[in-house]
Amino acid sequence: MAISLNITSAEGQNGTVEAPEELFGISAEEVQNHVPLVHQVVIAQLAAARRGTHAVKNRARISGGGKKPWKQKGTGRARQGSIRAPQWAGGAVVHGPVPRDYSQRTPKKMKAAALRYMLSDRANAGRVHVVDFGIAETPSTKTAKAVLEAVAANRFATVVFSRENINEWLSVRNLPTVHPIFADQLNTYDVVTAEDIVFTKEGFEAFVAAKTATAAKED
Repeated sequence: MAISLNITSAEGQNGTVEAPEELFGISAEEVQNHVPLVHQVVIAQLAAARRGTHAVKNRARISGGGKKPWKQKGTGRARQGSIRAPQWAGGAVVHGPVPRDYSQRTPKKMKAAALRYMLSDRANAGRVHVVDFGIAETPSTKTAKAVLEAVAANRFATVVFSRENINEWLSVRNLPTVHPIFADQLNTYDVVTAEDIVFTKEGFEAFVAAKTATAAKED
């Protein structure tokens, strides 16, 4: 059973589009039961975004310090082996961070499921919209902003475009409350961090077509 979503344009509501229940119609109870899965996927995404290039110098990487600062006995001071030891200013760092890979292995089916749950969560709250910006040859931020205000007011929104919606993408990229993204890039994190999910008509069709084709291939 499909869910009907209104298409909003600058003139108001301009038709409807059918949203697949398996993508946008999962019950709130089912979504709640899978919050740990969504959390795991989001944490994995954030971990994969870390560069992991942090590094400190250990004693082997700091020049100098090869000679004892003073003799072992007879000075009255504590024995020291090198001015590059950690307790010295300019010395090495002990057990500091070294370059590493933070990425976690997340199965594709987990990522796909988490995206479905979060899209359904936003749809259950009435926060999934389909719009027609009506922008043709020339980008127009004023026009795009007027349409977005009709569906998302001043809330932060992830706006999903098809690869052909170049002028539409250019029209919203400078709006502070908008995160523009193409349909083949939409992911769980961008849904979780947005109050509203706004699809262009073409972006919605591209997203549904891709997810439907993937589901059919897996079956």
